[in-house]
Amino acid sequence: MNAFPANVPAATLQIAQEAEMRNIAKTPASEVIRVGIGSNGFATWVYKNISIFGTAEILICDGDMVVANFPANTNLNFKLNDDGTITVTEEDGTVITQISNTVRVLCPNGLLGVKDLKRAGKQALYHGVFELVKTKNNEYFNLVNLIEVEDYLKGVVPNEMPVHFGLEALKAQSVSARNYVLSPRSKSSPNYDVVDSVASQVYFGANTEKPLATKAVEETEGIVALYDWELILAQYSSTAGGYTENYSNAFSDPTTKEFPSKEKPYLTAKPDILSQTPLNTEEAAAAYYKSRPDAYDIRSSYFRWTREWTADELKKALQSTLAAQSATGFVKPAFKKGDTLDNLVELKVIRRGDSGKIIEMEVVTKNQTYKVYKELVVRRLITKDGKALPSANVVFENEKDENGNLVGVKAFGGGFGHGVGMSQYGAGFMATELKLPFDKILKHYYTGISLTTKPVIISTDVSQISVTQHFYAPKKHAKLVIDNKFGVDMLMAEINGKEHIFELPKELIGHKRFAEFDISKFIKEGKNTIKFTSPEFTENSYAQKALRLYVELVGKDDRSDIW
Repeated sequence: MNAFPANVPAATLQIAQEAEMRNIAKTPASEVIRVGIGSNGFATWVYKNISIFGTAEILICDGDMVVANFPANTNLNFKLNDDGTITVTEEDGTVITQISNTVRVLCPNGLLGVKDLKRAGKQALYHGVFELVKTKNNEYFNLVNLIEVEDYLKGVVPNEMPVHFGLEALKAQSVSARNYVLSPRSKSSPNYDVVDSVASQVYFGANTEKPLATKAVEETEGIVALYDWELILAQYSSTAGGYTENYSNAFSDPTTKEFPSKEKPYLTAKPDILSQTPLNTEEAAAAYYKSRPDAYDIRSSYFRWTREWTADELKKALQSTLAAQSATGFVKPAFKKGDTLDNLVELKVIRRGDSGKIIEMEVVTKNQTYKVYKELVVRRLITKDGKALPSANVVFENEKDENGNLVGVKAFGGGFGHGVGMSQYGAGFMATELKLPFDKILKHYYTGISLTTKPVIISTDVSQISVTQHFYAPKKHAKLVIDNKFGVDMLMAEINGKEHIFELPKELIGHKRFAEFDISKFIKEGKNTIKFTSPEFTENSYAQKALRLYVELVGKDDRSDIW
């Protein structure tokens, strides 16, 4: 009998038994994640009632039990009652059942949909399973899509990057998006891992999949970007403006709110043209952002942009944004709601990052100076016609009259978004114009990474005795990397159906035993499957032993001198 992994509360034992009788049970090929599905316009992720249908036979489950099935395109209504139960009715109001447990909805041979829910102008459709999970105090329920990572990515990649950016750029986007969803994170709700909007990644479901994006996902299956055994935080934005920024200069620490935050060695400032010197002075930033130098994301309409205000326009805008941004803690002193802003004297930049991104600036008025920190706060503070600045890579020109009074401000900027990590427009240029493969694109934007499978642990714990990984090998190259901290003697790996035994070295290197094996000759160019285990790991083993390992598919390559 097949079932979902033990740590994913989806198709549990009875559901799997019911499913097996209907010949619909299958073992997931990749991790199963939980996605909170929002309403139209992402106005809410909580519901009192909802209408669901399937494009094929639909199954309704009360907790672990299948209680009803209906033919394709039958709209079924789910309503939360005051007592915490959910009533399921047909479209004409006929009551089907009342469910007290978590509601699960499956469409084994088709897709699930929510009546009138639109994504990208189309009826939204979804792979996987729906759960209706009640919130605290049973006031509402969340609609949660349980879906395999690789299917999820097919609904993400074409909505995060235009498909005309090319296959290799889409592959780079696939790896970055896979890293994002597999990385540990603080959850906004205990009921799901991520949401389907820009608050996480844009996931519009099966009806927005595109063949080229699907190919990109499939031809990077299982591949993640790794730095020192950890999945990297694969930040990306639309347009870097020709120069990416250090993570620490753009983001605050998510826990302590410290800014600048701690550095991430793989998210470092880097110009597209390596001869370009840092832009951390006013003179250098002005020269760069008032011109159009060669860069990978030069085709973006936001590569360079300008904004202009009269002194009164800017004062009015700041009057409404200062209080909101003060609430972030990155405006000092705080400007409280109801406070009146004095006449402006100037906008003054105090510190810049290597890309010219503003780290600290001042809003100087006649009687007060407000210090402003952090790129997102700067963007949302300095608005034009109610819209935030495209980026904080911006140079201000304060225009004054003959008496020294401020009469207007001009802004010259470059880029769209935070500008850390991969530039999506840059990736598109590198793929279509420079004909670079996805690994070269990723290694330009993420310093010192390796492209590997997700690190896994096999151990004497009954849930970890064996691990199976599916992955695509783009270059018929593979190296098995093992952290043998506990001195295990042997590893067994069933590679594409054939068993191989690896004797592990005993020498101690630092505080860990590392072993590397070239397994390229066992690997197919394309999709591969490996099952890891060890004869030392059995259910009856009393010694606590473990191995940590991954398969390196494209090696570490710090070269970024593409131009």
